Amino acid sequence: MSTMKLLQEALRLAPQDRFLLIDGLMKSLDTPDPRLDAIWAEEAEKRLAACREGRMEVIAMEEVLGI
Repeated sequence: MSTMKLLQEALRLAPQDRFLLIDGLMKSLDTPDPRLDAIWAEEAEKRLAACREGRMEVIAMEEVLGI
């Protein structure tokens, strides 16, 4: 079945069934990738070390958010 045909069929579903379909599809796309998690963890550690060693300029959250 083509993607367009599938979409047309899905649009015929009741709203609550479309929600369940969308929710299931979104959850299927939101699976963690251990490789990316490791890369981000390493980057966070590098940034924390740079901050603690004074090699990084720090901007207060209030200034960033304008609050």
